[in-house]
Amino acid sequence: MDSNIQPFGTRFHKSLLGLMLGTALASGPVLADTLRVAGNFATDHSSSLAMEVFKQEVETVTDNDIKVQLFPAMQLGGASENVDQVRSGVLSMTWIGVSFLSRTVPELEAISLPFVLKDRATAFRVIDGKVGDLLNEKLAEKGFIALGFMELGARHITNSVRPIESIDDFDGLKIRLQPNETHLKSFRALGASPVSMGINEVYSALQQKVIDGQENPFSIIRKNNFGEVQQYLTDTNHFFDFIVVVANKKKFDRMSDDEQQVLRDAMTKAVAWQRDKAAEEDIQSRDELIAAGMKFNAVTPELHQAMQDKTAGIVDELRERLGASLVDAVLEGAKS
Repeated sequence: MDSNIQPFGTRFHKSLLGLMLGTALASGPVLADTLRVAGNFATDHSSSLAMEVFKQEVETVTDNDIKVQLFPAMQLGGASENVDQVRSGVLSMTWIGVSFLSRTVPELEAISLPFVLKDRATAFRVIDGKVGDLLNEKLAEKGFIALGFMELGARHITNSVRPIESIDDFDGLKIRLQPNETHLKSFRALGASPVSMGINEVYSALQQKVIDGQENPFSIIRKNNFGEVQQYLTDTNHFFDFIVVVANKKKFDRMSDDEQQVLRDAMTKAVAWQRDKAAEEDIQSRDELIAAGMKFNAVTPELHQAMQDKTAGIVDELRERLGASLVDAVLEGAKS
């Protein structure tokens, strides 16, 4: 380990001062030599596997002076609970879909504009540039440090009522969405009846016909076995979604510069690994869903244009609500 890195244990466990600080800060975040990191993605999801890359890198570089405990698959609660746990300092970090953080940091909705991030190259160019910097500032104001943005992916619709072949086929469909106001308003504009619901409730709601359908990247649809309770699959590609990895800012700020850099470098490797893996899984997952019996229909240029026309007003609404500078930065980055 770099001799300039001061081990966590030295500062907080081998001195009386460390014990006193632990007591004094019991009601708030306390830096520890073990980072507790939770997520709601399945253990075999590319993001969870990427966090294993992060863990191994951190522990190797620091010679285990910094340990990382990972809790995927909602072991410590759902995404909303994990956000609260990181903000309060109960958890050191979490990796979650950005929508579940947008209620705390609404500016994240700027990267949820319908049909703007048309592919992963565009999406990464936007999030890795000026837009990412602006969002990091907003996250910091709410007590978070963003360490990286992974791919959740292009989102597509499944349902058990009818194939979506024209704009009229959206009418009245009860579609589960994430708790993101821009997502919900976009589907209302399409004529659907969107329902916000945690991912852990979706399968049973589909099975019991409480809802007609849902929208997710192909890999999430496959890993959650939604094809078992859904008949139709449509490649609407209406949003491109991200997974953000955030740390508790107070804990992170109490680390030395070298320690912070260890985490940033490890996450850079993990994010790069995950983005490559997610790209591989995308089409593979779609093909597996079709092979398993789902009826697939590709969106025609006419339907794509109709969906864009129906949701065009979302951009102006979001510009008014979040401020023009951030929304325009997204639009400009997407055109570059």
